[in-house]
Amino acid sequence: MRHGFGYRKLNKTSEHRKALFKNMLNSLIKYEQIITTLPKAKELKPQIDKVITIGKKNILSNKKRLFSKLQDKKSVTKVFDELSKRYSARKGGYSRVLKAGFRTGDDAPMAVIELVDRNTEAKKIDKPKKTETKGKSKESQTAPKTLAK
Repeated sequence: MRHGFGYRKLNKTSEHRKALFKNMLNSLIKYEQIITTLPKAKELKPQIDKVITIGKKNILSNKKRLFSKLQDKKSVTKVFDELSKRYSARKGGYSRVLKAGFRTGDDAPMAVIELVDRNTEAKKIDKPKKTETKGKSKESQTAPKTLAK
């Protein structure tokens, strides 16, 4: 019998598991797509769906509930401002888990968890923009080195 096995423990203590999922929720809200192991992605899916469902009702108590769960003001404002409006007509199933092969080294099954109808530009938030210097030659960029004696 399988009674009493409510969720995956992931071989972590309860505090470690709680912190892990809080960080993964914040990353998923920020980037709208993350790559992780398959069991972690399967455990994260109901949690992100509940977070978005809470964010659909824009009342103060729901903002406090989400802030206590996520502990990140930017994530809470994104849930209430962007995600709740994007999924206002949808009644659930805000995320999907796609299998992504196996990790080299330990052969762990990997998965991509992403929000449905995601913003593709959200992945590029933290990447620095490439600045190209046009019109300057390579010689003018490097100053000549002089030896001081």
